[in-house]
Amino acid sequence: MFAIIQQGAFGIKEIHPVSGLERKLEENIEENSVGESQKDSGKDIVKDSDTHASLYQESLAMHRRLGGVLEVESKVRLRTIHDLSVAYTPGVAEPCRKIKENPSLVYLYTIKKNTVAVITDGSAVLGLGNIGPCAALPVMEGKAIIFKEFAGIDAFPICLDTQDTEEVIKTVQYLAPAFGGINLEDISAPRCFEIESRLREELDIPVIHDDQHGAAIVVFAGLLNALKIVKKKLGELKILIAGLGAAGVAIFRFLIRAGADPAKILTCDSQGIVYEGREIGMNPIKEEIARLTNPGKLKGRLKEAFPGTDLFIGVSAGGTVTEDMVRSMAKDAIVMAMANPTPEIMPDAAKRAGARIVATGRSDFPNQLNNCLSFPGVFKGALGTCARKITPEMEMAAAYALANVVSVGELSEDYIIPEPLDKHVVPAVAKAVANASLESCAARRSLEDDI
Repeated sequence: MFAIIQQGAFGIKEIHPVSGLERKLEENIEENSVGESQKDSGKDIVKDSDTHASLYQESLAMHRRLGGVLEVESKVRLRTIHDLSVAYTPGVAEPCRKIKENPSLVYLYTIKKNTVAVITDGSAVLGLGNIGPCAALPVMEGKAIIFKEFAGIDAFPICLDTQDTEEVIKTVQYLAPAFGGINLEDISAPRCFEIESRLREELDIPVIHDDQHGAAIVVFAGLLNALKIVKKKLGELKILIAGLGAAGVAIFRFLIRAGADPAKILTCDSQGIVYEGREIGMNPIKEEIARLTNPGKLKGRLKEAFPGTDLFIGVSAGGTVTEDMVRSMAKDAIVMAMANPTPEIMPDAAKRAGARIVATGRSDFPNQLNNCLSFPGVFKGALGTCARKITPEMEMAAAYALANVVSVGELSEDYIIPEPLDKHVVPAVAKAVANASLESCAARRSLEDDI
């Protein structure tokens, strides 16, 4: 849709024409008498009145009808040759010259300050696995519209046709000049750790692998509020983490940084409990975790790790936890079963077995731990200060801010984390991240100093 406010040589006027996307949806609503719109807007998703239609079928129909969920909008309208001359050549040469003289002015004269690249190689997409770059594109489009709708950030889906670590790193480096931040997404472990680490070292813009840090921020925010209810302290918790992919490793590291006692943490993967000296299914990351945890070198499968546990965090596979396992946990146990679409244990079963607080990754149960609660605000805060990187202090600030969106009066066993559509989330997280960016010296100096 060509719209927005035109200034200077364009004349000051606000225009709101109907876009092609709006026309398509309006036509669909008129033709489909059984559909109903959730809001009076051409961009609203048309809800099928058939309650038996699955979300999968609705999503497939919507993506086909619209040809994807993303489009590009212009900030100015080209109505005359003069308009074209100012927005493009020859007028555009002047901002080019200014940026050539002072590269930091790219943040002032271009979209870079408010633009994120959402990058994947398609190797670990949702619960679908290694489905490749083309099949991953709908997910990256969805991530881009979350950025736009929740935080006003322009995000572009970029799906790379390579899963070679060095090629991924080099390609992102080549793309970086056009973006204010890089959001790595759905890249398999352990490759994702090296890719993110190298890019964080070599680029001067924020880089986050959301499957790692986005998940860790949201989990810790929920845990902060859960601990207020069960009256327990983080350093005293006996913790079990099931799944040591990108999310599991990041959550482990976040908990240690926040004050959890590694000696009271057990971790499990598909081969069972991780312990120092185990040979099967290990890698350098798991070996690092093994050295820090499980001092008694407990061995066995997942069920042997449960007895006496205060907190279970599952980022593994659906249906792997039984009621008997939860029943063996400590009093006032917290269960975060986040495998999708099927949790490690269903909430009603976990509650029946004695868990006091249960969270999942699903929207149809209370306490949804969803990454979209973190990454829009984190990037908004980082981009707002033209940050060079995302620091641990910025991530920790995001978690505390997210937790505090739920007031003491609202807090309950079924409400430890804000809902994804809560409009208070992004401003609160962005403000906290921006402040932490300034305090941790990640922010650039004021752009006004460069004019």
